[in-house]
Amino acid sequence: MRSPLPVRDGVGATRLHVPLTGPWPTVSAYMVERFFHLDPERLLMRFDDGEIIATDGSAVTRDAPLGAEEFVWYYREPPAETHIPFDIEILHEDRDLVVIDKPHFLPSTPAGRYVQNSALVRLRRLLDNADLAPVHRLDRATAGVLMFSARPVTRGAYQTLFQRRQIEKVYEAVSARPAGWTNDLPRTVRLHIEKLRSQVCVDVDADRDPNSETLIELIDADEHVVHTLLRPHTGKMHQLRVHLASIGLGILHDNLYPILTDEKPDDHDRPLQLLARELRFIDPLSGEERDFRTQRTLRYAPL
Repeated sequence: MRSPLPVRDGVGATRLHVPLTGPWPTVSAYMVERFFHLDPERLLMRFDDGEIIATDGSAVTRDAPLGAEEFVWYYREPPAETHIPFDIEILHEDRDLVVIDKPHFLPSTPAGRYVQNSALVRLRRLLDNADLAPVHRLDRATAGVLMFSARPVTRGAYQTLFQRRQIEKVYEAVSARPAGWTNDLPRTVRLHIEKLRSQVCVDVDADRDPNSETLIELIDADEHVVHTLLRPHTGKMHQLRVHLASIGLGILHDNLYPILTDEKPDDHDRPLQLLARELRFIDPLSGEERDFRTQRTLRYAPL
């Protein structure tokens, strides 16, 4: 469903589904209850100011009866954001595809307390292209190669590459060297990973068939750290972090695996030591070989 509102400051409008029947006399009454954590008078003023929009682009009034609109659109009021002092770098740009080198700490897309400080919004504003959309995602803590579609008409061709596992993804990681560690790499790790909505971390179920797979190879090691090359065959949430932790090589500065620790403010001197190093594939539009590589390195890798 296409938004009746344009992208503003790099951010698209939010769509809300409104029940057609229920105990609320009006659309505004439903929204006041739905967003109970917000100031109700401020919310009603947004109706009066014409900021709540119907699918046809008209303003929804505060006395519009329930059932008059199944969907409404509005811009979220921007949160107070902490600036993330790292810039994106464009590795490639053409009519259909934009590839960037994402820094640590920057989310791929707006989420939670980060909107303007997201790779998508920064890139939309930089290139003045509201149609930009990510083809895949990286965790906020992960740096490296991130790919965006520049035109909706060709977006599906690139998304299909990921769905069909026709893209070769290569990562690097640095882990603390466990006491008594002996090199048993390369090895392939296969686990069943499941993300539950109520949990920050994923669950690993040893009794179910694996749904994730990563080949882990050794790049280098010293007396303090182990530097690995990761070739994921699948793309489950937190897959690489979980797979390394499962073999005793939890990634340096990971506050989720193997042990969930209390959330703390970002420490820019201690980024998660995980890097999306390379994307390789045959371009579905041109048929040419593509190979995009990060220009970043992991700070704690052996010299």
